[in-house]
This record gives sequence, structure tokens and C-alpha cells, in this order.
Amino acid sequence: MSDKYAASPAAMLRSLAQHRHLLRDLVKRDFIGRYKGSMLGVVWSLFNPLFMLAIYTFVFSVAFKARWGGHSDESKVAFAIVLFSGIIVHTFFAECLNRSPGLITGHANYVTKVVFPLEMLPWMALLSAFLHFLVSFAALIGFCLISGATLHIEGLLIPIALFPLVLMILGLSWILASLGVYLRDLSQVIGMLVTISMFLAPVFYPIESLPKAYQGFLIWNPITLPVIQVRNLLLWGKSFEWQAWGISLIAGLVVFQTGYWWFQKSRRGFADVV
Repeated sequence: MSDKYAASPAAMLRSLAQHRHLLRDLVKRDFIGRYKGSMLGVVWSLFNPLFMLAIYTFVFSVAFKARWGGHSDESKVAFAIVLFSGIIVHTFFAECLNRSPGLITGHANYVTKVVFPLEMLPWMALLSAFLHFLVSFAALIGFCLISGATLHIEGLLIPIALFPLVLMILGLSWILASLGVYLRDLSQVIGMLVTISMFLAPVFYPIESLPKAYQGFLIWNPITLPVIQVRNLLLWGKSFEWQAWGISLIAGLVVFQTGYWWFQKSRRGFADVV
């Protein structure tokens, strides 16, 4: 394999450093372009998660009278905050993976007409989704402050807690972007799997409410630990689960490197298909 398509971690880092300005422009155009011509602009990035929050809060806390951990004295506001913290983590994960199968086919001109670092497209999708995550996270913080909910200093560790998930997302994005060139139905399958992943993670319920056997199954979901860590650190002030984080970091690194290797190996055929 030529150096142009080298798949080593060092090659990936060199490509990222070399094309950092291009990546910045791509992210800016992708983030702003989504709201181009709209009156509310970036405010729309809040609409979907807030709308889903309102629906889920009504269904679970009003219709089903659910309480987090079974506390009958828990307010609907407290339940909404816990719920929203899980929703924004899943939304970040879902946006990246849902876009991945169409990243190459959606930018076919980059493949066929110009020399372009295609490996930057998953980075673009990730960083654009992360900006939306930051907007939603700021809304969560504001909601907590307005409602009087306690925020804990351990929340400063959230970027560290999310790092393995970021690695996992990038690796999966490279794999899905590559496969999406050859399997055009992949986006439909991924859409279903991403939806399933939301219900097979402790987004709407505490993992402790499940039997031990099911807890062991759910821990394989990439967003399970990040959802738990975000709530533990920010809302409940619990200590960081370093052992579980270390295992997820190793898994994230493996998926990250495997995904990049697969993308570099398969990209030679892109021009013949798109």
C-alpha cells in the first residue's frame, strides 16, 4: 500500500494535522449550512432534543408515572433532567452513525473530480455533531441552573468520560462510510440499529432496575457507559469509574484503528462505484 493510503495511527495523525484548516472549513460549512436561510438559525439544533424530551417526559413521568430509581417524591423536572442528559449523548452518537453510510456517496465530486482527503469526512461529521451536542449540553446546564438542580464539580471530567465514545464513533464512521459506497441499503439498517440502541441503553431507565443478566448485555452498548458516567459525574457527583472507562478506552482504540485501516484499504475502489 502506498504512503498515500497508509493506515497507521501516525499516518492518520499526519493527515489530520495537514488538513486541519480544511477540516475547520468543512465543519463550519456543514454546521452553519444546515440552518442557512432559516430565521432561527442554530436554535433549531435545540428543537429536536427538547421536543423529544417533552414527549418522553410526558409519556414516562405523566402517563406511566415512572420515577428514576422508583423515588415517588421525585419531581417531573428532576426526571426530565436525568432523561435529557441521556438523550443528548445518544443523539450525538446517532447523528454521527446515521450520516456515516452516505458520507462518501453524498460527496461524490470529492471522489471523482479532485484529490481530496476523504478520511476527513467522518471527522467533519463528528465535529459538526459535537457542536450540536455542546448546544444541547449548554441547554441542560441552563435548565439545571434555572430549576435549582445541583451540579457537581465532577462534571468537569465529562470530556474524559466521552473520549472512548468519540474513538468508537470515528472507527465505526470510517467503516460505515466505506461500506455505504458498496451497500446502498446500509443507511436503512443503521437507522434501525441506532434507534434500537437507544432503548438498549439506560437512557429511559436506570440500569440497576434490570436483572443482572440484562445489565451485562447492555454494557456492550457503546453509549451505556457514557450515559451512566455523564449522569454520575454531573448530576449525582459520584466518582469516576476508571476501570470500566479503561476497558472502554481499549475497545475504542481498537475500533478506531480498525475502522481507519479498513477505510484506507477499501477507498481505492470508491471512484469505480460512485
